[in-house]
Amino acid sequence: MSVLSAASVMTFIATAKPAEARAFYEDVLGLKFVEDSPLALVFELQSAILRIQKVEEVTATAYTALGWQVADIKAAVQELTTAGVIFERYENLPQDDLGIWATADGSAVAWFKDPDGNLLSLAQLGTPDIKLP
Repeated sequence: MSVLSAASVMTFIATAKPAEARAFYEDVLGLKFVEDSPLALVFELQSAILRIQKVEEVTATAYTALGWQVADIKAAVQELTTAGVIFERYENLPQDDLGIWATADGSAVAWFKDPDGNLLSLAQLGTPDIKLP
């Protein structure tokens, strides 16, 4: 076993809008806030630490920067939508009314953005009950 295979995971994302990011991750997403240091906002996750690095500028990417595996994606999307999260719609992907896309292997994914435009996702593995339009 390697040193890293037994180590806890720490994940990173960036923000140029620390106040907005803190409000989003803490109040909207409901993550446990730990610290606001000069370099980063720190949140405690189920099995990891999230450090949101404070930077001058964030360059948003077209790929997912951070994601969560959830037990019930429909319930998670509905809860976050009620909290004000807007889920992304993609022309090239058949998504249901909630913005959920069913993959070929039966999983499901939905995407949303944080205040800096970082692409975040929810995923449920092996979801047989997602019906596409």
